[in-house]
Amino acid sequence: MQDTRKQVSLVGVPTDVGAGHRGSSMGPEAIRVAGITQTLEQLGIEVRDCGNLSGPPNPWQPPQEGYRHLEEVIAWNQLAHDALYAQLSEGRFPIMLGGDHCLGVGSISAVSRYCREQGRKLRVLWLDAHTDFNTADLTPSGNIHGMPVACLFGYGPRELVDMAGQAPALQADMLRQIGIRSVDDGEKKFIHEQGIEVFDMRYIDEHGMRHTMEQALHGLDENTHLHVSFDVDFLDPDIAPGVGTTVRGGPNYREAQLCMEMIADTECMASLDIVELNPALDVRNQTAEVALDLVRSLFGQSTLVRTKSTHRNGR
Repeated sequence: MQDTRKQVSLVGVPTDVGAGHRGSSMGPEAIRVAGITQTLEQLGIEVRDCGNLSGPPNPWQPPQEGYRHLEEVIAWNQLAHDALYAQLSEGRFPIMLGGDHCLGVGSISAVSRYCREQGRKLRVLWLDAHTDFNTADLTPSGNIHGMPVACLFGYGPRELVDMAGQAPALQADMLRQIGIRSVDDGEKKFIHEQGIEVFDMRYIDEHGMRHTMEQALHGLDENTHLHVSFDVDFLDPDIAPGVGTTVRGGPNYREAQLCMEMIADTECMASLDIVELNPALDVRNQTAEVALDLVRSLFGQSTLVRTKSTHRNGR
């Protein structure tokens, strides 16, 4: 099987239409400035920078019927879907540079469509401080970056729910959420009803990151496409201040590195989102540089030569 991890395509999606703060639209350029192309090339990876997608501006309007900027969110997600699906169809490894996390609908819908067509199993790791399982009825803000997982599970506007060509795009057994520590009241019961495995910070505190990742990665095999959706607010704000929705008490630097290293050990990762980096709130591009440190680990950089992990056989 072709190792798609050696052929990476960067796709910038510079919008903050789903967020409650302006600035994550500048995230793709901040990641480029920090040196993502050079970082990956140093690891022996061929990088194609597809540039930035171009979509509607952020109108900065209040919510209507529970959704803020719905028309613009749909447009940007369709652009992201089409661009990532095109790279996947070429046998390449797409990295979506966001932009806010509403874009997870487009990226994961593209991966879901591709896996269905290829007969591959899908596993999504949602690294985030938030479950993002709000709906128009539950949301306290109307910001759609708090709704992408609900949309992928079939709860939301038809244009987003059906983007993968089959709804829902995800089933509960395909998703693991890690690092969760901020869930709106209405979300708590709703996400519990879906049967999703959520490894919140209490779980990580009690069991450690190693055990958490062993559980999250259990059952992967060579026919599994592993998609990592990395919201930078997954990290503790002490090491990653450049996000619009900081929540104290996230993984520290070493916990985050172990998380990424164990993902790399599986050799199953085949697509990646990096979202919610807001350089307007950052300190000397610190958050982008930390994100790149973690990307190095995701693509297999390690301190020592290590024997292959057994995560893929479920042991």
